[in-house]
Amino acid sequence: MIQYIDQQLVVSKTINFVNAEEIYQAGLKHIQQHKTFPLVVDLGQLEQGNTLSLAVLVQWLRQTPESKGLHFKNVSEKMLKIIQACHLQDDLKLI
Repeated sequence: MIQYIDQQLVVSKTINFVNAEEIYQAGLKHIQQHKTFPLVVDLGQLEQGNTLSLAVLVQWLRQTPESKGLHFKNVSEKMLKIIQACHLQDDLKLI
């Protein structure tokens, strides 16, 4: 569900209540091992964006230098609407 490919953190499948902690911990491990920021998080393979997915992404972001060390790409339309509804569009760098 979390892979480090071509200098990017790739999130795939679905983040739900059963696996959210596991995905968070797996992503956090990669973030802590990363030496240069920003790190790109590719959401193109994320099957379903939801508020729980967003919570995991925000928690990862908080673990980076100055809470600005992640850039998110391939954000789905649904996830973008959730980000906007939560007023996080200025806090998350979308590429």
